[in-house]
Amino acid sequence: MPHPNRVQPDGSFLATAARGGFMGNRGRLHDAGGVICRRWQGKAWITCTLHEKPGRASPGVLPANSYTRLFFQDEAVACAAGHRPCAECRRAAYRAFRAAWARAFGSCPDAKGMDALLHTARIDPASRQPRRSHAPAETLPAGVFILLDGTPHRLTADAALPHAPCGYGPARPRPRGRVTVLTPAPLVAVMAAGWQPVLAPADDKPNW
Repeated sequence: MPHPNRVQPDGSFLATAARGGFMGNRGRLHDAGGVICRRWQGKAWITCTLHEKPGRASPGVLPANSYTRLFFQDEAVACAAGHRPCAECRRAAYRAFRAAWARAFGSCPDAKGMDALLHTARIDPASRQPRRSHAPAETLPAGVFILLDGTPHRLTADAALPHAPCGYGPARPRPRGRVTVLTPAPLVAVMAAGWQPVLAPADDKPNW
């Protein structure tokens, strides 16, 4: 039976055998019995490749003493859920992300500082639920997720794509006016500064 570790743009977890294009890490979310029992452990939420590092055997999806493998349709979904590029397995993407952060905010903290700022933006401490913001749709860059009719949609330059559990539905016209934004505000700013999430990685086959 699939584990509920496919992350959706609204932050919910879906049980499906489909892996998508990226893996993610928020720490160890599963208990000794392999049941996912928490939504995060720590503030470092990262987006990784689907491949283990060279020379390291895959410990599986829910390794006994390691982090829980999470999966995303694409990096835009990972960003909507609050993840940033991994500095180790996606070094080039991480550097480009840091450069865009510096353009957006004038400077860029280290990874720990970025993670702290992202955690404040993505989680409401009172409810421990995803924090939502609102903005005019016209001001939002491509790659950002918003809610339309209660459904997550990814914005492109001229359209909005409804997210389905394992892909996207037919495009709708890009909305106008104030909308609910799922992607945390710092990630919206980084995209507006020129960094774009990867939507179709060329090497997308897991080795487990």
